[in-house]
Amino acid sequence: MIGLRSKRIISDTIIYLVLTVMVVIWLFPLVWMLLRAFDTNFSNYSKTIFPESFTMENFKNLFTGGDYDRYPYARWLLNTFLVALGSCAISTLMVLMVSFALSRLRFKARKKLMNIALILGLFPGFLSVIALYYIFNQFGLAGSTPSGDENPLSLVGLMLAYSLASGMGYYIVKGFFDTVPIAIDEAARIDGATKHRIFWQMIIPLSKPIIIYTILTSFIGPWCDFILAKVFIKNVKYYTVAIGIQQWLSTDDQIIRDHFARFCAGGMLISVPIVLLYIIMQKFYVAGITGGAAKG
Repeated sequence: MIGLRSKRIISDTIIYLVLTVMVVIWLFPLVWMLLRAFDTNFSNYSKTIFPESFTMENFKNLFTGGDYDRYPYARWLLNTFLVALGSCAISTLMVLMVSFALSRLRFKARKKLMNIALILGLFPGFLSVIALYYIFNQFGLAGSTPSGDENPLSLVGLMLAYSLASGMGYYIVKGFFDTVPIAIDEAARIDGATKHRIFWQMIIPLSKPIIIYTILTSFIGPWCDFILAKVFIKNVKYYTVAIGIQQWLSTDDQIIRDHFARFCAGGMLISVPIVLLYIIMQKFYVAGITGGAAKG
């Protein structure tokens, strides 16, 4: 008969084999894309996984290529950063304030509002994309201008569209605020502090992990989004990176043959800031999730 130790070894071996296969399946596209970013073969077709020779030309062409006026990657990168940064600031502020109100204040329809936000959150966000476009377009914050010219305000509209409904994502932040002892608020009120002062000077300084978590999640969405940006922005000058490099996957065979390796380079480059943020802020990110999950 197989002993307990042998059963454990067999069980652990099977588990590690399954996990290893899953890791390989998950990492293979990323590694392949990284290798193609350094490939001298610019086409989307390659006979081998590993490039025959390596080059930095694909990364150089992102910023100094002969067709840079048509594909201004640096401008796209700046647009993406501005939209993500502005949306992150608005979303973080809204989530923190809504979560504090639902955690600390007691008012009529509080439970109903929380339930409504929970139900609405079950529907995919892209269902509202067309409605959002027409609403923002009426205010000149999406698409081109009425005369068909470039519309720089489309970036502002995109930023607002990402952040206006962010308050409904209060669940984790509210859970974190619930773990902060209510005695702190009571002691502050005895000393004459207002709710405004309690929030900014007492709760916020104690909530660094959840603030970092909120900032990261609020930043990464606009940074990587394609659908909403594609609908809102119509001029190549104001593209974000996601919709800019998508042009290089055109159904036009000549375009994808000439630009596929550059597409891989642009995709890898845009992922670097997010990876660095997660590595640097990992401790606070995990603390924010676990703290916010302590109470519902």
